[in-house]
Amino acid sequence: MTLRPPLRIPGITEIPPSAPGMRIGLFGGSFNPMHDGHRLVMEETLRRLELHALWVLVTPGNPLKDNSDLPPLENRVRAARAFVTDPRVRVTGFEAARGFSYSWQTIDFLTTTMPDRRFVWIMGADSLADFHRWQRWRDMAAKIPIAVYVRPGAAHRALASRAAATLDYAQLDETDAALLARCQAPAWIYLQGRQSTLSSSAIRASRNLR
Repeated sequence: MTLRPPLRIPGITEIPPSAPGMRIGLFGGSFNPMHDGHRLVMEETLRRLELHALWVLVTPGNPLKDNSDLPPLENRVRAARAFVTDPRVRVTGFEAARGFSYSWQTIDFLTTTMPDRRFVWIMGADSLADFHRWQRWRDMAAKIPIAVYVRPGAAHRALASRAAATLDYAQLDETDAALLARCQAPAWIYLQGRQSTLSSSAIRASRNLR
């Protein structure tokens, strides 16, 4: 298992509170910065998956990206918390405290230590398109249901991706979204709906031009 040096920051890297039986969405990313497109995904998945809570997992860094200019974890967590208004959404950087580098480590830890919670992994369609590049992605799909939310311009790449083809047998109909959290993995769903063209990279680029 690949681990980063643990980074524990009081008030930033704790696991959010929860209770047995809760349906909890896990929405990971760098969130540099969080924007209205993220808010839209959170609102839609909370409602359509009938989740009790959604945990925003602010990552120490994406293994597939250059993180040299990534702001400190604490700054990104605090900015995301200031952005979020729904009390069901909890923002945490707990992966850093555990030294996790990859999402499969997070899923393995949460499903092992909290087997009485019903976790759902949430990702955008652009992430599904590259999901086969994630370390141990098959293990992730085998351990936790996955909700994929549509992203502008990513639908074809996502649904024609290696991961989508591999997991074709486990795809649920969109009308069964409310059942996903109760399903045994592997199970995944592709959600159509409201879309936003905003992206964190575009927001950062516009700031740099000012």
